[in-house]
Amino acid sequence: MESRTLSEEYGNPAPEIPQVNSLFQQPYWLDAVAPGRWGAAVVSSGGHIMARLPYVMDKEFGLTRLIMPKLTKFLGPWLSPATGKYANELARQKDVMFSLIGQLPRFDFFAQNFHYSITNWLPFYWKGFSQTTRYSYVLDDITDEKRLWSELQGNIRREIRKAGRQLEVHDDLGIEPFLELNRKTFARQGMSLPYSRGLVLRIDDVLRQRNQRRIFFAKDTLGRIHAALYLIWDSESAFYLMGGADPDLRNSGSSSLLMWEAIRFSSTVTGRFDFEGSMLEPIERFFRGFGARQLQHFTIVSTTRRMRWYSLYRKVADRVFNGVRQRITTLPSRS
Repeated sequence: MESRTLSEEYGNPAPEIPQVNSLFQQPYWLDAVAPGRWGAAVVSSGGHIMARLPYVMDKEFGLTRLIMPKLTKFLGPWLSPATGKYANELARQKDVMFSLIGQLPRFDFFAQNFHYSITNWLPFYWKGFSQTTRYSYVLDDITDEKRLWSELQGNIRREIRKAGRQLEVHDDLGIEPFLELNRKTFARQGMSLPYSRGLVLRIDDVLRQRNQRRIFFAKDTLGRIHAALYLIWDSESAFYLMGGADPDLRNSGSSSLLMWEAIRFSSTVTGRFDFEGSMLEPIERFFRGFGARQLQHFTIVSTTRRMRWYSLYRKVADRVFNGVRQRITTLPSRS
């Protein structure tokens, strides 16, 4: 068995494939977020794919990193469904995961978020990987709107009603107004965008053509856009991917209104809604307010000694550089 790109397996551009846990493992997604930098380890038997592990490669100063690309929630292995004795299934998982790990290109650093459907990471532990537990929030069944509404926390319902009286929801304004609001959200926190404009445009282009994205805007009677939400989906689940809000109009309840409208719309195209979770307390509290169920998933990491030494060097170098810069900026002027 050998590692090969999915484009080589299925043609270029590769079509949608069934052997995935989420759209983040699809060739069209990986082509958008990591063009020319991704591949997959594959285990086949009798012409049937039994397991797959996509990866994205990045190189820096001669070090190879297998990383999570920006705006990609999950990668990790996909394993074919199996029936039979539980002990036999665990043995099969061990064998195929060992094979997937063995096919990965040589790396100095590996980090991936596994989908929450992968509950057994023990074979990776046996191969020297470590694990951190993270959380996502999911509405498993979005078919019953009345039940969903009843499970909202009271403050969320009040915000939705308040925003609904003064704002209209639009989904035909395009990507540019969204990018501006998204930028403002990070600028309010003194941060630059953690991903490039080009990346967002590539994602938007492919998902718009596939009819797998919708951008919701909350707009008032004066034409001001209060907030925006970027929704994506596949046949199994919808995902809240990105959002944005005008810092001067944050108290209108627009973000709650848009999230509710995104959930309602998602029920017409798929069966589940994934808030994508957050380890930040205020964001977790907001997601939890929609009655979503907490699901744990694994972040799996492996680091070589070479990478650890490099990371230590970077930390020391950054500390020295920042110290020198601080001393220079505090020197008295010579006037």
